[in-house]
Amino acid sequence: MKVSKIVGRTLDFLELFAKEQRPLTLTDIARHLEIPLSSCHDVLRTLEARGYLYEVNQRAGYYPTLRLRNIADSVAEQDPILLHLDDRLRRLRDELGESVALAKSSGMRLTYVLVFHSPNPLRFQMVAGSEVRGYHATSGGKAFLGRLGIDDLRKHLASADLAPLTARTETDISKILEDIRASEERGWFLNNEESVEGVTTVSARFSWQGSAFVVTAAGPTSRVLPRVDAIGGRLRALCQELGSQAGLRS
Repeated sequence: MKVSKIVGRTLDFLELFAKEQRPLTLTDIARHLEIPLSSCHDVLRTLEARGYLYEVNQRAGYYPTLRLRNIADSVAEQDPILLHLDDRLRRLRDELGESVALAKSSGMRLTYVLVFHSPNPLRFQMVAGSEVRGYHATSGGKAFLGRLGIDDLRKHLASADLAPLTARTETDISKILEDIRASEERGWFLNNEESVEGVTTVSARFSWQGSAFVVTAAGPTSRVLPRVDAIGGRLRALCQELGSQAGLRS
């Protein structure tokens, strides 16, 4: 997929400020992003002119204004899926006592769009905006792959990086295929310490307007594994309900 260099560089700017969380000078930005000062200057001046950055003090560096946050809040407030699911997933988090997340597909990418963390001090952290990693080793990734036909699934696994993430990660394609097939029939998908040691995750899937949505519950294996069938059944029922409601299609 061809990526716009200008758009990519602009996003690199904003993500850098989120990472550093401090004012940055032109030289700071160019050094961190490893780009020429002239290119850095053009992006910085454009963002400043559009109201996304301001100069803290002369030679003290630049920092983002609240314009980006206000735009993001305005967009998020009207997102039809997030409006529909925000309260449902909060209640699911409270019911299960574990972290709950919603991921949305875009092509062959799966990104967390809603995350509600467990109230327990010992919990698994997922980050909204981050991509689901290691589809072969995560319950969300397996749920996402489960929507593919067998030929497309084989082709994907044959070209994917199936590197082990833990000692329990399965890397044999035939066994991954069998796991996904059996999980698809069951209606929910399991990751038992395959991506992070000591963490078990459970996922189920529904579709809307051509995109796959995956709901995941995650927590310490000691809490999740003894309840895995109940959690899986709860996620399956929720996704079946969401997929059959008006405006949603499973």
